[in-house]
Amino acid sequence: MSENTFGCVGKSLPRIDALEKVTGAARFTHDVILPGMLFARILRSPHAHARIISVDTTEAVAMAGVYAVATKDNSPATLFNWSAANVATPATHPPLRDQRIFDDKVRYIGDEVAAVAAVSEKIAEEALRKIRVEYEILPAVFDPLEAMKEDAPDIHDCERKNSPGAVFLMPIGEFDKAYAKAHATTEINVKLPVQKHAQLEVNTAVADFSPSGNLTIYSTTQNVHPTKQSIARILDIPESKIRVLNPPYVGGGFGVRAGMSAKAETLAALLSRMSGKPVKVMYGREEDFSCSDTRHACYVNVRLGADETGTFTCLSVKAILNKGAYASFGLDVAAVLVAMGLSVYRVPNVYGESFTVYTNLQPGGAMRGFGSPQAATAVEAAVDALAGKLGMDPLELRHMNILKAGDPWYLPYPCSSSGLGECIDRAAASIGWKEKRGRKPDGKIRRGVGLAVGTHVSNSAPFDVDYDCVYLNLGSDGSLHVAQASPDIGQGSVTSLLQVAADSMGVPFEKTSITFADTAMTPFGLGSHASRTLYAVGHCITEAAKLLKKDIASYAAVKWGVAEDEVEIADWAVKAPGKESPLDEFCFQAHLAGKQFVVVANTVPPNAPPWHAHAAEVEVDMETGMVSVVKFAAAHDCGQPVNPMIVEGQIEGGVMMGIGYALREEIVIDADGKPYNDSFHKYMMPVAGDMPEIDTIIVTSTDDSGPFGAKGVGECGMVPAAPAIAAAVEDATGIRFEEFPLTPGRVLAGLNRK
Repeated sequence: MSENTFGCVGKSLPRIDALEKVTGAARFTHDVILPGMLFARILRSPHAHARIISVDTTEAVAMAGVYAVATKDNSPATLFNWSAANVATPATHPPLRDQRIFDDKVRYIGDEVAAVAAVSEKIAEEALRKIRVEYEILPAVFDPLEAMKEDAPDIHDCERKNSPGAVFLMPIGEFDKAYAKAHATTEINVKLPVQKHAQLEVNTAVADFSPSGNLTIYSTTQNVHPTKQSIARILDIPESKIRVLNPPYVGGGFGVRAGMSAKAETLAALLSRMSGKPVKVMYGREEDFSCSDTRHACYVNVRLGADETGTFTCLSVKAILNKGAYASFGLDVAAVLVAMGLSVYRVPNVYGESFTVYTNLQPGGAMRGFGSPQAATAVEAAVDALAGKLGMDPLELRHMNILKAGDPWYLPYPCSSSGLGECIDRAAASIGWKEKRGRKPDGKIRRGVGLAVGTHVSNSAPFDVDYDCVYLNLGSDGSLHVAQASPDIGQGSVTSLLQVAADSMGVPFEKTSITFADTAMTPFGLGSHASRTLYAVGHCITEAAKLLKKDIASYAAVKWGVAEDEVEIADWAVKAPGKESPLDEFCFQAHLAGKQFVVVANTVPPNAPPWHAHAAEVEVDMETGMVSVVKFAAAHDCGQPVNPMIVEGQIEGGVMMGIGYALREEIVIDADGKPYNDSFHKYMMPVAGDMPEIDTIIVTSTDDSGPFGAKGVGECGMVPAAPAIAAAVEDATGIRFEEFPLTPGRVLAGLNRK
């Protein structure tokens, strides 16, 4: 094969959606308006825990302009899980289905009680006020440690008190014996908060149930095909009658709709079937904050031991996750948390234990990092603490103990590549580690630096269920069309996927196009989550390109009378000894002869570990407790970057979300379980003025499993950010904080105690 002179992989090409988005022409679900469309509003529980005795909708149903009122009394009672786990986990690990559209019991403030579809939002809201609900108030519990006590209220029926599903155990070696014999040990107990996605576009769906029985749903989902499967099960409709699509863009996700968009699609579809008209369900900002998934709050205990040289001999990670009222991705996050916590360092004796507990809070589910940030925050604190006991530089201690490519580990795929050592060195050099670490500052404003590392995934599951299908077609003019199911939720994935497709087929980038996130137009795909889109879908595209090239070569061999292995496709041309045709002319002549070049590929991708090291420099105001990040270095081994500019943007976005997790972001509740932080005004995300200087460092490693050597990156910027900041705060103040976020109040209280 000759080199493809049209190569675009590795170049920072502009995103194909850029012009639409900067001009405001891009279409999102909240823009969708259909003829005769009704507007829905949802009646939500004012109680954290209650039994519903009765729901009287008489007055609401009688109102002019009201077309449908749905309650537990006239809706399907099918159990489901609004996450993609509902239909995308293997039989060996069945999903926990514990939700209904409406139940006879509410389990958190905001739980759904009824829904109305009317000709206007105003009438729908007025109809909600006319619904009379009789509740039997039940005791509520909000902390998982309290919920596990025998006298706590039962939120769901569980064999183990309020704790469903498996306790994930990962014992290897003999941890207890090794810990008892270790030369130096440390134990860390970290308490981590509820964090909210706070994506720009709220959860929204528009459903149109046609007279012929076909259902079309425009949706903000990150997973169009799994959402179609879930709706089919819940409403007992054949999948062949359902179409789910993004229109085509999604205004951010970060995991909040890794599956259905809470209950937006379900309620829109139900009300459309009841009314015979299109129905739009669009959450208000308060609903979006309070009635959809969050990052799991959790307690994490880490114990770590080493011998006299600093070599780690034992590591234990135990986690208790606050599941909230329903399962969502809780079981999956618990498994990933402990698995990732045990998969950064080379340790012969490990113990992992992780489980979730129901409480009367909104559900915890998928959020950027999917358990890895919680694990890294605790494990990296333990590494720093042990370095102090050993009198070693935390950098040196990490270098001694990090896993390297080919090392055995605890995950069900190989440690096939690692640039973590280089990530550590480059992040440390950027932040000025040697010059700044341990300066013993004094005065009102003190500076410190810290570093943390981590790993994550390039794929959503270690089982043979994470698969994609891709359709590739060469038009009669030689242009290449790709159809694949994963949405672009703002990360630029469709641009990178086209770069992979173009180079895989030797076609100029400007002669490619893509259809995405539409179940009627694309073969099955699991969707955009888990840092998998470019890696998993790109892997499938490269395999599809091999099939397409084989089809072209087979046809050319017959047409030209040459051997099939003598034909090559590159530089937008078909070539063989003594023969050459531009691809457009070749495809047009094939078209005239009744031949179309089209393939569908179905692949189960492997998994390649991405690695990351973050270093932070902070300022701490010793009089107010205010922490500011003044510089951040983020070094990421993401294999070979397909589009470096997009990679840098993903890392920077993850860093900023990590800064919020470390310092400000937290959903707090009152004594009755009502969230206080239910708007952008009340939820303290970082803003432009909080953004530090960020040095984004791309470290390349060789891993042939991904497309052109690429690995996952989307979630990775979130993983080690908080522990790097916490380490820097400790360097500045001499205090290790174990409860997050590090708000001024918490920091000042710690300073005063010292």
